[in-house]
Amino acid sequence: MSSKLVLIEGLPGFGKTTTAGLVHEILTEMNIKSQLFLEGNLEHPADYDGVAYFNENEFNTLLVTHEKFKDVLSNLIIKQGHHYFLEYRKIKNEYGSSFPDDLLQDVVKHDIYELSLDQNRKLITDKWKTFAENVLRSSDTFIFDCCFIQNPVTMGMIKHDTKKDDIISYVKELANIVERLNPLLIYIEQSDLNHSFRKAVKERPEEWSEGFIEYYTNQGYGKNHSYKGLEGTLQILKARQDLEAEIVDVVNINKVRVDNSSFHLNEYKEVLAGILSKYFKSANEE
Repeated sequence: MSSKLVLIEGLPGFGKTTTAGLVHEILTEMNIKSQLFLEGNLEHPADYDGVAYFNENEFNTLLVTHEKFKDVLSNLIIKQGHHYFLEYRKIKNEYGSSFPDDLLQDVVKHDIYELSLDQNRKLITDKWKTFAENVLRSSDTFIFDCCFIQNPVTMGMIKHDTKKDDIISYVKELANIVERLNPLLIYIEQSDLNHSFRKAVKERPEEWSEGFIEYYTNQGYGKNHSYKGLEGTLQILKARQDLEAEIVDVVNINKVRVDNSSFHLNEYKEVLAGILSKYFKSANEE
């Protein structure tokens, strides 16, 4: 069967977003209808971005604490059995200042990426299962930027500094869920992590690098290893790179490593086009 899913992974600053865009372009040129979902897309079919999770008691506590917004919250909550989901980023975008900061802060504490690793894994894998079911009925190919390896590694290692085996098994579980979509993993590598990340820090807004460094050094792995600042963040990224290399080795799906060290767009697009045309041709012949 043809592939219904292309997964783009790699470290920050290695060119995941660029690669995902090029893959979308190439598939379009190959007359393959594809949908591109980048990091932060609030409509992501297999991930949660800007979504809070509550059980019934937690949601009732929120309603009592913010009595004034009881009706608004009750109308906006999405119930799935005993699960309550609030798409707070979408809501904040729509309501602006009429969704006040103190309410937002109480909601954000329940963000799906602020939960325990076990809770996060259960909710995320359930979402991937629903996605896989739906995609089997679709003729489109989906392109995902960084939610297959990066998010489990960020939760497991960066946030919670959990055992390596638990992180690897999380990604393996996602791989099992999407196996029937005949996915292709494109893992982006570069020869100089230090140079690539410093380049990203230089080129991106200061608030991005400040937020990134704070996230990496103030919790989980970074905190337990007493890493600080940019230099400490680079040490953590090196450890993340080693873990991701191990995950790519053991994960049981079609995969290809691509080197994006040169940052030469046209040459890089040709390499990706070669990979995709070969893969989609052989997938269609099966």
